[in-house]
Amino acid sequence: MLSYIIRRLLLIIPTLLGILLINFIIVQAAPGGPVEQIISQIKGHNIDSTSRIAGTDKGDVSSQSTGIQTNQSSDTSSKYRGSQGLDPEFIAELEKYYGFDKPAYERFFIMLKNYLKFDFGESYFKGKKVIDLIIDKMPVSISLGLWTTLIVYLISIPLGIKKAVRDGSEFDIWTSTAIIIGYAIPSFLFAIALVVFLSGGSFLDIFPLRGLTSSNWESLNWFEKILDYLWHITLPVVSLVIAGFATLTMLTKNSFMDEISKLYVSTAKAKGLSEKKVLYGHVFRNAMLIVIAGFPAAFISVLFTGALLIEVIFSLDGLGLLGYESVLNRDYPVVFGTLFIFTLFGLILHLITDLTYVVIDPRIDFETRDT
Repeated sequence: MLSYIIRRLLLIIPTLLGILLINFIIVQAAPGGPVEQIISQIKGHNIDSTSRIAGTDKGDVSSQSTGIQTNQSSDTSSKYRGSQGLDPEFIAELEKYYGFDKPAYERFFIMLKNYLKFDFGESYFKGKKVIDLIIDKMPVSISLGLWTTLIVYLISIPLGIKKAVRDGSEFDIWTSTAIIIGYAIPSFLFAIALVVFLSGGSFLDIFPLRGLTSSNWESLNWFEKILDYLWHITLPVVSLVIAGFATLTMLTKNSFMDEISKLYVSTAKAKGLSEKKVLYGHVFRNAMLIVIAGFPAAFISVLFTGALLIEVIFSLDGLGLLGYESVLNRDYPVVFGTLFIFTLFGLILHLITDLTYVVIDPRIDFETRDT
């Protein structure tokens, strides 16, 4: 097992490299980069935004703007959209500030060199280091991801097992109906309904609408902080759980039904073993393998992507919203920094899943298979 773990860890390196390279090529080819955004803001006379992003004071940008207006024919062949009439020296300064004065391949290797030291650079637009931004947003996304995944598994596995045992009964029919309805409703639509009915909409005002904690969080004692946190996290988590438990429930049911129909189950019952012992002593171990295989994907989905609209609706400033905004703003350091961390985290989770296989079923031996 140790050699398998080492091989998997070594495979992380080319996997990360390939993912970063493909995304680097795609992102670099997309129009509307930071230089073009600054050009657009300058032409719109948005001096404050330009000052903040370009790292210059207001007077410097004003003087640049004045130069732009008086030298309309200074640049006619710029590679940036909307740059006609701008001073080429100013464009060159912007390129140097954002690192675009170097060829793409050189920027890519510089990025890799910095990533080896876990130096992800600084956001173009937020004025903070990427790693600090990720750390700031991490508690929100981890809260949503852990609570949602935990509750989904606690509901789906027992429910799926019971549906498999009572297949075709009234319980199976009405729970399947509820599951189909829950699966058909998008999480963001259910979240809006919860806001309307329970968060100061047209009906009750029980739960808060914004943030993960109250404004007086610091003044609360530890018990009140726990209650306040649970009070805020309830509606977002419920919204994600409703949309997430349907697939896992049916997966669990189908997996158990497939195992129950096998010969070894009939043999165990013929030997006089109770149904409970057969179900949890033999079937459970085999049927749960496919369920566990979906854990990394489920957790990563909730943690980084699935909660995006939920974060927006409930004003939760998490990783999903950070990644979305960075893509829209072409904030390349944040885009690639979050991509690197998300990918690394996902690959490690997949390795942990394989190790969990062995814990549940010692008959599985990854040493004898190719990676």
